[in-house]
Amino acid sequence: MKKILVIHGPNLNLLGEREPGIYGTDTFDSINSEITEYALNCGMYCEIFQSNHEGEIIDQLHVARKNYNGIILNAGAYTHYSYAIRDAIAAIKVPVIEVHLSNIHARDEFRNRSVIAPVCVGQIIGFGKESYILAVEALHKMLKEENADV
Repeated sequence: MKKILVIHGPNLNLLGEREPGIYGTDTFDSINSEITEYALNCGMYCEIFQSNHEGEIIDQLHVARKNYNGIILNAGAYTHYSYAIRDAIAAIKVPVIEVHLSNIHARDEFRNRSVIAPVCVGQIIGFGKESYILAVEALHKMLKEENADV
């Protein structure tokens, strides 16, 4: 069974209460339940990780390189300035899909640029919690062509 990892960055643990006009009213736990259930329906095992700390996200990316077939990453605000996370993604051979609930290009100017996008296999933004589901589907299609499980 293919294994995927969803990494949530800073403040995403507050989903459901944090700026619901931008991020929606679904809770962090309910979104994670939908992600893991959808992945399981696609025949993939999914683990969830969240941290408000840049170094922990980097450490998780390093661990993931030997334990997962794909990664979905919502780096939150780190998207716009963390060259350290960018370099960690570039250093591993696991495909990473960048995800955002909101359309980062339609928000504050400082949010328009993603420094991690160039080292990710793709970017899915602006579809709310469905951004994660679309990323799971994309990984499912990418990975079903591979033969080896981790």
